[in-house]
Amino acid sequence: MRLAGKNVLITGASSGIGQAIAVRFAREGANVAINYRSGPDQAEATRVQVNEACMVARAGNCRDLIVQADVSREDQVKDMFAAVVESFGRIDILVNNAGIQKPAPSHEVELKDFESVVGVNLRGAFLCAREAIRHYLRRGGGGVILNNSSVHEVIPKPKYLPYSISKGGMENLTKTLALEYAGRGIRVNAVGPGAVVTPINNAWINDPEAKAAVESHIPMGRAASPEEIASVFVFLASEEASYITGQTIFACGGLTLYPEFRSAWSSGE
Repeated sequence: MRLAGKNVLITGASSGIGQAIAVRFAREGANVAINYRSGPDQAEATRVQVNEACMVARAGNCRDLIVQADVSREDQVKDMFAAVVESFGRIDILVNNAGIQKPAPSHEVELKDFESVVGVNLRGAFLCAREAIRHYLRRGGGGVILNNSSVHEVIPKPKYLPYSISKGGMENLTKTLALEYAGRGIRVNAVGPGAVVTPINNAWINDPEAKAAVESHIPMGRAASPEEIASVFVFLASEEASYITGQTIFACGGLTLYPEFRSAWSSGE
């Protein structure tokens, strides 16, 4: 119950990591606002799981909300925050989880696809963070912002240029906001997952050969579950992380450790 009584808004919470975060936060005592862009049935499924987690942990007294918004749209982001504040009274934690990717060789990337990916992943994170900070400053008492980044914050990802750019920008977004508002009681951190078993990765998850190829590059030898990533978000949202800001915690099974150097081929030893 590390988040007892806290109100959290999670973007892109209708599936994958976002859904796992919503369920885990409910289990830790938080009231959860579930944002989605499309697929209301998936959002409702998340809500059902959130309620079940809450009932197990707290035996009732649960509050939740489903709120539709495209986070790349400023007007919709403002309306979303207004709806959550009206329902919950305040927001204590924002989780910028919404994200998309569209693979293509970099020289073939269409401008509309570039703008779409960067619009959701980076502009959306900025818009939501800005509204959260405005809310925190108005009500006083600080708050928490958590960004769902990626190992591709630091590892290039050929054929996913807009995605890599968006996550590289998220690193600096996290650090800049953390530095700027640390003195106002606002903590800003990020989580950088590696390979995770979520619907966005079905292309390799459901292909044994492709899955084996992916996992061969991970020092721990396996992809993560969404629940493992959610546990890092819970830690960073809690008072246990009260002295941490401006950091990206990589939950990646060792992907950021340059796994090709497991064998000392560079020195010939």
